[in-house]
Amino acid sequence: MLSTQRVNRAVLPGMRERRDGLLLWAGSSSTYGGTPPYLGPHFAAKAAMDHLAKSYAVELSRFGIDTALVVPGSYTSGTNHFAHAMQPLDTATAQAYDTQYAGLMEDVGKASAALAPADADVREVADAIVRIVDTPNGERPFRTTIDPADEGSERVSDVADGVRTEFYERIGMTDLLAPRG
Repeated sequence: MLSTQRVNRAVLPGMRERRDGLLLWAGSSSTYGGTPPYLGPHFAAKAAMDHLAKSYAVELSRFGIDTALVVPGSYTSGTNHFAHAMQPLDTATAQAYDTQYAGLMEDVGKASAALAPADADVREVADAIVRIVDTPNGERPFRTTIDPADEGSERVSDVADGVRTEFYERIGMTDLLAPRG
């Protein structure tokens, strides 16, 4: 999260000066979707980033800067998503948890992998990013979810984004929902 903020602070002065740009955020379906145990810091960081992106979107709209969030689900093939996730460095704590939850993470990994269609291809995420970058400023979708396992994130995001839109409608500031130059 801190590195994202540092990159933004480095690029935003030039974007504001040009009155043009795109902040593209790589989120996670874990922000609003299924959340396996032991990944709390990851989920918290992704949720914070999602909210920071929403804040920046309205703060930068009058500078003509577009914001787009890409929300990938978990891909269990083509990546090592579960091979390296959920492996604590604190082995003493891990052993204490194993007394109550032995085998839990293996079970979660297998069950999560079973949710994804066999043809799920992580390149779908890269393709979505290319489409967003190629879309003209002001016409980009605010959020693009690519979640082959359908963990529920898109449904919750739709509600949250709708509430956000309604708020700006109620306060008479819908211009903040899209960039303008």
